[in-house]
Amino acid sequence: MKAQSSPMRQRGARLVAEQSVFARQSENRVSRRPLNMIPPFRLYLFDLDGTLVDSATDICGTIQQVLQASGRRDVSDALLRRYIGRHLIELFTDLEFKPESIDRMVTDYRAIYTAGGHVNTTVYPGVPEMLKTLGGLKSTATTKGTPTTKVILEKFGLITYFNHVQGTDGFPAKPEPDVILKSLEIFGVSPEECLMVGDAPSDMEAGRRAGVKTCAVRYGYGDLEAMAGFKPDFWIDHPSELIH
Repeated sequence: MKAQSSPMRQRGARLVAEQSVFARQSENRVSRRPLNMIPPFRLYLFDLDGTLVDSATDICGTIQQVLQASGRRDVSDALLRRYIGRHLIELFTDLEFKPESIDRMVTDYRAIYTAGGHVNTTVYPGVPEMLKTLGGLKSTATTKGTPTTKVILEKFGLITYFNHVQGTDGFPAKPEPDVILKSLEIFGVSPEECLMVGDAPSDMEAGRRAGVKTCAVRYGYGDLEAMAGFKPDFWIDHPSELIH
């Protein structure tokens, strides 16, 4: 018959086991910290839709109005969400509208979207606190035009946190790097000193083409697998993870 362990011996064994677990957890935390920590940057560029604000309801609803006026009622919101952050010309072209119709549809979209007042758009939790705390210069890099971007930032009280607001004004939209390069030029900042934060593959591709570091957000509308294909330098699940 086996002798039973004394209570003191049992407590000692548990203590050793707990210390071993604690040591492994501490080691894991230390080993993970350099991978998760985002260093400070001189300039931060933010996509708008899907990164700072949740605007899918307003965007998709407006596109649906334009499509229905053109005789299309077969396009799902799920498909439209995948195009957020890309130029509307791409969407309407992929839906096989004729080139002569697309300019009118884009114009109609902009008029309806602006008149809607962004009533269903909200700021993602943690964004104001992140922008207030985060050091460095801040600008935007969005497919929206600068005037519309300013209206949205003003509506939600975010514009005070930005040193500059840059939209896509008369030059190619992302994934072309022009909107990023414009802010680099305005601030006189080198690409290595800049972090592009966005939720879409076009953000990651534009960042790579501009030579800046990239940060992919998982809480937006983008295809995570497609974003991973551009090898973002960082990933975040919440805006607070940008704060170092």
